Amino acid sequence: MLGSILIIVAAWMGWKLKALTVTGALSAVVIGFMSLAGTGARGLILLGAFFVSSSLWSKYKAKNKAAMDEKLAKGATRDWKQVAANGGPASICSMLFLTSGNPVWLICFAAAISSANSDTWASEIGPISKRDPISIKGFKRAERGTSGAVSLLGTGASLAGAGFIAILAIPLFGLPPWTGFIIFISGFLGSVIDTILGAYFQVSYKCAVCGLETEKERHCGQAAMKVKGNSLLDNDLVNFLSGAAAVLGAYIAIL
Repeated sequence: MLGSILIIVAAWMGWKLKALTVTGALSAVVIGFMSLAGTGARGLILLGAFFVSSSLWSKYKAKNKAAMDEKLAKGATRDWKQVAANGGPASICSMLFLTSGNPVWLICFAAAISSANSDTWASEIGPISKRDPISIKGFKRAERGTSGAVSLLGTGASLAGAGFIAILAIPLFGLPPWTGFIIFISGFLGSVIDTILGAYFQVSYKCAVCGLETEKERHCGQAAMKVKGNSLLDNDLVNFLSGAAAVLGAYIAIL
């Protein structure tokens, strides 16, 4: 009962603080209950660590990152698709643990959250770097917020984000210390997969009015022209697939 109340209160607070849209808050409730059913309060704590830390980093130097909003499909306020994309792989692992009782799914649950945290920290901290990032496609300087572009600061943040969740997961779930390395590596791997998919396959558009390359289908009040990628492979799907890749990596490593 207490866990259920905490889920609803957390979602409500996320909406009040404009970290979540209404649909995002509802999605967070679903993800929360799925995690609670399988992993209990421990899973909620790990999810909470991801959500709170990521939200705080999104607010850090927000004015410096405001210019990126024109490139990104969505801002810092997360809708249901973003919540499902980041929390979906973990909640599925929670359900698998509930039905099977196999502790490998606890490790995979933590790996999925590690991946989401790794990618989010990189996305929120990397753009405040003093130098523009380098695109892994062509290895040339790119504008901040460009999918598939990396920086030294962003990579460090990605490693720290994965490690943060791995360190928390060990005492929370009573896992052997060596599994922390698997969670850490799998989480960082998920972030790397996200970068690769973003650079080569994620859909990108170009505004017909101002010429800006953006993730938005419409810009300057008009439909933008697709310049690369698959229309179905937007940022939300890329995030979900990278989390799934982290789960697969952890599962294979344990076997």
